[in-house]
Amino acid sequence: MQSTSYDAIVVGSGISGGWAAKELTERGLRVLLLERGRNVEHVKDYVNAMKAPWEYLHRGKSTRAMEAAYPVLSRDLINETNLAFWANERESPYTEAKRFDWFRGYQVGGRSLMWGRQSYRWSDFDFEANAKDGVAVDWPIRYADLAPWYDHVEKHAGISGSREGLAQLPDGQFQPAMPLNCAEELIAGRLGKRYGGKRRLIIGRTANATQALEGRAPCQYRNACWLGCPYGAYFSTQSSTLPAAAKTGKLTLKPWSIVTEVLYDKERGRASGVRVLDAVTERSVEYSARIIFLCASTLNSTWLLMRSATDIWPGGLGSSSGELGHNLMDHHFRIGAQGRIEGLTDKTVYGRRPTGFYIPRYRNLFGDKRDYLRGFGYQGGASRGDWTRAVRELGVGASFKDEMATPGPWRIGATGFGEMLPSHANRVGLDEGKRDKWGLPVLEIDCAFGENERLMRKDMAADMAQMLEDTGVKDVRTYERDNAPGMAIHEMGTARMGRDRKTSVLNAHNQVWDAPNVFVTDGACMTSSACQNPSLTYMALTARAADFAVGELNRRNL
Repeated sequence: MQSTSYDAIVVGSGISGGWAAKELTERGLRVLLLERGRNVEHVKDYVNAMKAPWEYLHRGKSTRAMEAAYPVLSRDLINETNLAFWANERESPYTEAKRFDWFRGYQVGGRSLMWGRQSYRWSDFDFEANAKDGVAVDWPIRYADLAPWYDHVEKHAGISGSREGLAQLPDGQFQPAMPLNCAEELIAGRLGKRYGGKRRLIIGRTANATQALEGRAPCQYRNACWLGCPYGAYFSTQSSTLPAAAKTGKLTLKPWSIVTEVLYDKERGRASGVRVLDAVTERSVEYSARIIFLCASTLNSTWLLMRSATDIWPGGLGSSSGELGHNLMDHHFRIGAQGRIEGLTDKTVYGRRPTGFYIPRYRNLFGDKRDYLRGFGYQGGASRGDWTRAVRELGVGASFKDEMATPGPWRIGATGFGEMLPSHANRVGLDEGKRDKWGLPVLEIDCAFGENERLMRKDMAADMAQMLEDTGVKDVRTYERDNAPGMAIHEMGTARMGRDRKTSVLNAHNQVWDAPNVFVTDGACMTSSACQNPSLTYMALTARAADFAVGELNRRNL
């Protein structure tokens, strides 16, 4: 019989859950890792990783049947190449009081199999922003608290990048950076001169190893990361943290396990374990543990808290402050500019580099003051190619094929990623009138961008256009595409950290104030959103919390 008692239970096996399992097992704990979806084995289950475009029935595109089955995914991401990695929307629906594009990955590895891999540290500009601006509540930590844990996770994850010495974007423990291409180098040089170094175009810092790392091969420049990487070059649970945890001999992994409730012992004021519904047999079983890490993803961790200890707190475990479910955030993006670079027609690009360039935040910093709070960064790239010629020219024969095989002019463009302010009005709750396949109430999401984001977006388009024009780019045009909360897949908040149990759900070590042996270390814990991609910060927060939790166990405080 498999044990039902463990030292620690980790709920969710994505980026945060994988790190929790690794850190806790390596510190000697027997860990049960629970995943609501199927198992995905490294290499073996990356069934499309080596396919050519013509090997797909629909050339990698989507069909009407797919779009009908995945109405949310079809808003932006749907295609036939990695459809199996996205959650079944019919089995797991949700309610949108306002539009929110919730893109979920329910399998071992979660969205670590499909994430964009952009990996940036936050700085004290980010951790101090709420306090300085009088917005929401103050972060209970600062950069100094997290810096050694950024070091720790970067070394294992394999982050490639360049050292730039920027106060707003701290350097890390980098593997050698991927190069800018010749067009990006040209524009980067002109940009630096034009703005005196205050605006910088650098290579994107990405969780793609450029050197072999702990049995993982270096990146092969295939840019097919979202299909699963059989080389292990990009960081995922399967390539990195899960093998490390399994190596200890102290990990038990259980897929198809939907955690429906955190069990709470009101006499001890502690959680005692979890109740799990087998997604296949629909039978329930209870597991006990001394500590519990909730890493099921921002909204699913909060969904679980809301369903737990409701006999004590009607709003769920962690709701005593009235903040559980509130302050939902995402980044806003899909707005920027693009144009044509003259010259360089004797240059081309080889390989498919899996990252682009990054322009770090410069607004509302170093004396700059705008009519909105916070700021934005840009992610973009330059390339040669004009694939519309095949349609426009309607040519035939060998000369047409030769022309189409010749790259077109260089183009460059970027989209801004802007910070979203926390707001109590942006919330999630349980929709008791709507159930999923397993009879559980679904989440209702009520979230919208605000006036601060609207004002920021004007600069996000205008600034990019101005920078391109200032660096000699021609035919510059701004653009703004369909954008809604959730679409950036950087959802954060709903169980925020804070300094006071009256205004936050978690303390400085990610412990639930109401149950200190429960830790929440995924995006739910975030107190503000910054403008950088958040996943590296989740990793660091998880490793830090795991170290603290084991120390507290050893001190018999939990």
